[in-house]
Amino acid sequence: MAEKHGSLSINSENIFPIIKKWLYSDHDIFVREMVSNGCDAITKLKKLDVMGEYTLPDDYKAKVEVIVNPEEKTLKFIDTGIGMTADEVEEYITQIAFSGATEFLEKYKDKTTDDQIIGHFGLGFYSAFMVADEVHIDTLSYKEGAAPVHWTCDGGTEYDMQDGNKTTVGTEITLFLNEDSVEFSNEYRMREVIEKYCSFMPVNIYLSKENAEQEYETIEESELREDDVVVEHIHEEAKTEEKENENGEKEIVEISPAKDKVKINKRPVSLSTPAPLWMKHPNDCTDEEYKEFYRKVFMDYKEPLFWIHLNMDYPFNLKGILYFPKINTEYDSIEGTIKLYNNQVFIADNIKEVIPEFLLLLKGVIDCPDLPLNVSRSALQNDGFVQKISEYITKKVADKLTGMCKTDREAYEKYWDDISPFIKYGCIKDTKFADKMNDYILFKNIDGKYLTLKDCIEENKKPEDTAEEAEKTEGEENKDTDASDDKKEPEKTTIFYVTDEVQQGQYINMFREAGKDAVIMKHNIDTPFISHLEQKDEHIQFKRIDADLTEELREDSEADEEMGKTLTELFRTSLKNDKLEVRVEKLKNEKVAAMMTLSEESRRMQEMMKMYNMYGMDPGMFGGQETLVLNAKHPLVQFVADNKEDSKAPLICEQLYDLAMLSHKQLSPEEMTRFVQRSNEILMMLTK
Repeated sequence: MAEKHGSLSINSENIFPIIKKWLYSDHDIFVREMVSNGCDAITKLKKLDVMGEYTLPDDYKAKVEVIVNPEEKTLKFIDTGIGMTADEVEEYITQIAFSGATEFLEKYKDKTTDDQIIGHFGLGFYSAFMVADEVHIDTLSYKEGAAPVHWTCDGGTEYDMQDGNKTTVGTEITLFLNEDSVEFSNEYRMREVIEKYCSFMPVNIYLSKENAEQEYETIEESELREDDVVVEHIHEEAKTEEKENENGEKEIVEISPAKDKVKINKRPVSLSTPAPLWMKHPNDCTDEEYKEFYRKVFMDYKEPLFWIHLNMDYPFNLKGILYFPKINTEYDSIEGTIKLYNNQVFIADNIKEVIPEFLLLLKGVIDCPDLPLNVSRSALQNDGFVQKISEYITKKVADKLTGMCKTDREAYEKYWDDISPFIKYGCIKDTKFADKMNDYILFKNIDGKYLTLKDCIEENKKPEDTAEEAEKTEGEENKDTDASDDKKEPEKTTIFYVTDEVQQGQYINMFREAGKDAVIMKHNIDTPFISHLEQKDEHIQFKRIDADLTEELREDSEADEEMGKTLTELFRTSLKNDKLEVRVEKLKNEKVAAMMTLSEESRRMQEMMKMYNMYGMDPGMFGGQETLVLNAKHPLVQFVADNKEDSKAPLICEQLYDLAMLSHKQLSPEEMTRFVQRSNEILMMLTK
């Protein structure tokens, strides 16, 4: 072939600066593009072999080699793929944005249905110019009689192409790295990038350093392969040892037999796993394989709770594995990682268009070859197809969870505390998911028993509500009653909850003694989740256990009104707070002297203010003030009521207030300091 000089067929001479700066958001992504192109070339060659248009050599090895040279500041990508003729180089390389993969599929679409070509855009090769001042291509086509081609371009709009000297079918691309990108000629940096983008590509990928010293390994002779380079044969004599037998006599015993070993050039180790677990059928995967894959990909050595293997061929191709990770404490991060792949090529983490937002809390991989990607493969076109994929993933997760609850309730309850944040968040974010999960959301009560929402409603219904329902059922038969009575709205069922079992222990004990129940809701997601449930069902309401005194906690007879006025005045004076709300009640539990209540509405307003950093505002303007409830039956309360002039009365009032507050919320550092000092003072009084 005569030497040829020409110009790249592009519309603007400014195309290269655009490619270098804006084609991809991450510069290291060029590695993915170069390796993907190599994998494509190999896939094409294999297809031709299957179709009988080419015969692979007996010793053929499908592989992509990446060779770094820090001294020369170069980087090579060598594949054993289809190669290119001079005409193909001119067509696919010099005409930017012409996709070789697209044309190949079009040409052979009737001969094969196994569409596994990665490339879609023809721009992947030019990502090399983000890091290289100059790029060389050496290629030899599979076609009989084809001549090798050598192509060079220095990052401008001109190239040179001439006969090359490559002797094996495939393509070798050499990048002469610019000063800002020399890091990519470092073996360890390249290993990191390859493992990030290419860990599961469908071809073995090998990394090596040019001119590196030869490394060796020793293997059993029986393990020797044809392609091993033997350095020397080693014979190890049998190892013996003198031991005493049962008769007490000394004898020589063989403890290790003679071995024939071979010292060979160290075998290259592939950095990719061409057949990842998600590409297998779920029936062919073991629990240990799932756990090992989880440890390897996510570097998480806490075992996942369980997983969902996605395997769909119609109406779109989607495979993957989603893991529900174990969260040990409230302080563990629940931010997960969903890795998105396209034909085993890593695209990105946590793409919200594909993965429903609430499932981003999980860990897993999704591989969808049908995804409509844009030119850089690093973002998605937001269309109806993507929405269908998202809905399918949501449905599969819901099916797995509801199926587990129906068939293995014990396991479901065991996992519930860990998976509830995912499910509750999902119900808030996704209406369809919420509808599917509605009957399978569990609430753990103060005795550790798990209840559904329906169970909670039944447990907390008042006797009169049940009677009303019975009357309604009976009334269906005779409708002589006034129509206006039918329109009467039923009273809301109140479900009480606990956010801190230790701090609210006093209230829990009172509830237990009164035969009442409450559910534990101590996760951050529970506050918005409660509001979500109340919006869905106007017949229920949630109240924290210290929101108010229920009828079951009080005696029927009311406390003395005069006593109430006396105690209110005394406590306001002692605590120097003339706005303090004080209620005097006769509590059934005589051991409780004082307690705090705060209405549910006020608490939620305070929580909202904290959420939006509205710390400067006064909670009192929203009615956000605690009420001190004093038990008229308790001796301490009776003492201060009868001895308001006693010098110890203010001290007891302050102590009772702080004790009540401690069961309600944390004291500030200043309040805690005064409480401890006062407690010491009271103890000293007991010693006198």
